[in-house]
Amino acid sequence: MSALRTALAASSAMCLTVAVHVPLAHAQGAAPVTADVDADTAARRAELLRRRADIDAELQKLEAPAAAEAVAPPAAEAAAARRDGVETVVVTGHSGRDDRLPIAQSASGITREQFAYMPAASIAEVLAMSPGVTFVQGNGPRDVSISVRGSNNRQTYGVRNIKVFEDGFDVTQPDGLARTDLTDPHAYGAIGVVRGPSSAWYGNYATGGAVEFHLRPGADIRGVEAGLDAGSYGYLNAYVAAGAGNERYDVSAFLSNVRGGGATDHTDYLTTTANLLTSVQLTPQDRLVFKLIDNELDTDLSLRLSLNQFRSNPYQHGCDDGQHPGAGCATLSLKNNGFNGDAGTTTVSPAQAGIGRHDRRTIVGLRWEHALDDATQWQTQLVFDNRDIKQPTSSSGFDGTYPSWNLRSDLRHEGTLLGLPSLAAAGVFYNDEEINSSQYNLTPEGHASHGGVTVQTAGRTQNAGLRLREELQLAPRWTAVLGLGGEYTQMDGRNTAFAYPPASTPTRAPIDAAREFYNVAPELAVQFAASAQWTLHARVASAYGTPQLTNLFVNADGDPGRNTQLDPQRNLGFDLGSDWHYGEVLSLSLSGFYEFFRDELVSQVAGVGKQSYTFNAPKSEHRGVEAGLALRPLPTALPGAKLTLAYLYDDQIYRDYTEVLVAGSDVVRLARDGNTIPGVQPQTLNARLAYDQPAGALQGLGAYIELNARDGFELDNANTLQAPGYGVVNLNVHYAPDAAPGWLSRCDFYFTVQNLFDRTYVSSASNLTDKLDAASKPVALDNTTGSIYAGTPRVYTGGLRYRF
Repeated sequence: MSALRTALAASSAMCLTVAVHVPLAHAQGAAPVTADVDADTAARRAELLRRRADIDAELQKLEAPAAAEAVAPPAAEAAAARRDGVETVVVTGHSGRDDRLPIAQSASGITREQFAYMPAASIAEVLAMSPGVTFVQGNGPRDVSISVRGSNNRQTYGVRNIKVFEDGFDVTQPDGLARTDLTDPHAYGAIGVVRGPSSAWYGNYATGGAVEFHLRPGADIRGVEAGLDAGSYGYLNAYVAAGAGNERYDVSAFLSNVRGGGATDHTDYLTTTANLLTSVQLTPQDRLVFKLIDNELDTDLSLRLSLNQFRSNPYQHGCDDGQHPGAGCATLSLKNNGFNGDAGTTTVSPAQAGIGRHDRRTIVGLRWEHALDDATQWQTQLVFDNRDIKQPTSSSGFDGTYPSWNLRSDLRHEGTLLGLPSLAAAGVFYNDEEINSSQYNLTPEGHASHGGVTVQTAGRTQNAGLRLREELQLAPRWTAVLGLGGEYTQMDGRNTAFAYPPASTPTRAPIDAAREFYNVAPELAVQFAASAQWTLHARVASAYGTPQLTNLFVNADGDPGRNTQLDPQRNLGFDLGSDWHYGEVLSLSLSGFYEFFRDELVSQVAGVGKQSYTFNAPKSEHRGVEAGLALRPLPTALPGAKLTLAYLYDDQIYRDYTEVLVAGSDVVRLARDGNTIPGVQPQTLNARLAYDQPAGALQGLGAYIELNARDGFELDNANTLQAPGYGVVNLNVHYAPDAAPGWLSRCDFYFTVQNLFDRTYVSSASNLTDKLDAASKPVALDNTTGSIYAGTPRVYTGGLRYRF
């Protein structure tokens, strides 16, 4: 029953009691860090490590054939192995699957050994190794728009349409937005990705799945680690991780300060992150878990370019003079008096305007876990999450605070149902978010100086619901999963637009919105364990995502206006998948999916200074294939060689959508049925060939070469403009001399060249609104600004880490 026992542990509110963390490094057979030793002891230790590597290789040869015939033990036997109510978590590296992830669903895990020696300036570099995950650059150095199966590709900032968690605590706010500014990859020990419609357990906004980050356990750190990364464009990341733990407690703390600039002008930044996870076993039945994340970000921003501007001047060099800009420069037109055009306007550059982001995010969570008996656990957690923003990002600026609360309580019971081994879970939840924001004009004075307020929004979003899940072992090889989630969402707010007519009294135009939504999401899946190495699953599940309150107040022109008719998006997905591994030699996962959307929420922009407009596409379809591979091609001759691949084919099309455009005084309706949904990358690939010396004088020395490739993708509903694809190669060399004598055994070194061949590429592109001229002819979008950010050119980064 190990699969049943661990199936829900990664879920947001069912991250079960974890009293024993198996350190990731030890799970991979790495040697523990020791105190300084003399030369004889070091030599003896090195010899033993070499002998252990040889023994491990021989055991793999002997065990692999036998393991291929093995069958997973009956659930009753596995359940009998645990009687203390304490869950032991193990993350397996060879299979690419985290044991905390739910069964009978496409999922993957990324372990620390895969990214420990990467500079990892943003989480995108790490998540690229997971099948089905894609990303685009957002607004800021670590603001990455993560997508699972293309769920969020049409969003160019933040994370929507998937749920994000850290150590079981919600990082997605009740309005569906998560941001990765607070995510420093150096802090984590493992990352889990759940793919496909998942609202039955994760609730609102889980149309694409979920991602959970796991801070390194204190028992794994066992002391203090300090690190320093330095690289091109002034990049500097100074960080420290500290931890300790035993069977009664575990404490893990992380702090980083990151600064740098980008190849693109006016993109300097400074960000500080603190992350703390503490757990205490109060009694054999009771455990408290405390979580704190605090991030402060201060970054300059450039403007998004048109495709022609990108081709001409991708990094916006020489654009500081807004009145006499060079080729390929995006500029802002700001009202001289800050209210209207009566006093004229001035053209300025992003640097002259002082655009950027100055944000603070604080998350505090507490969870109580209680074992009612050997088979039943109850846990309750409360999370406070406040997002405080100051974002003068274009000719308009945004200020706002978004405090939220998330409360959930769950029961989990292992037993029998109809005489069959069963794992049942049930939970209730409630979350609440206040929205208080203002939009204002910028003036040409610089330093993002405020002019008149143009929009004020105040409101509240609330979600409350129930979730149920049953895992039933029908036979030793067969497990069925049934899930059901139901949720009530209420949005209530007022948006007030202000206007300042010349020589007239200012006006205000309020729009009220009060919407209620009821959503239900069932799930049915079955998993067949053909052997201990090979599992197959089939799944049908649904999900939903309500619009955000602010979506209701932006019209099709990207201006303040009524858009209160929006409905929730819903999808029904069918999934067939298989996972197979052969000892430590081969791990392969393959999934095919077909998802039917109703009222899909799609966003696009009309240009610089405009807000993103959201609409419902009545019917659309997403279908594709995702694959993951980890191969040790020569386990005997080159045991340290490894090839990994993560691939996604994603085809998303409109089935029923008519776009309404204005041509002069006429309204034109254009059918988009069969068109590709813009913003979606059809194919993405991450391929890495690595070698790490497992023994001998060069033990700990390793290197890899990596390819990240992406297809070109459409930028508009008419499919007339496409962002070009790219392939970027990265090279890394690292050295972790654990077997070396003295202080050297406490050090790790690494050096990376990213974008080795210095390719110029599009790292992010917003969808664009199609336009018609007065004669109803399509207007070319090559010169429409507000879309494209260029990716980073060749970058050199070196890192040093020392364990005290």
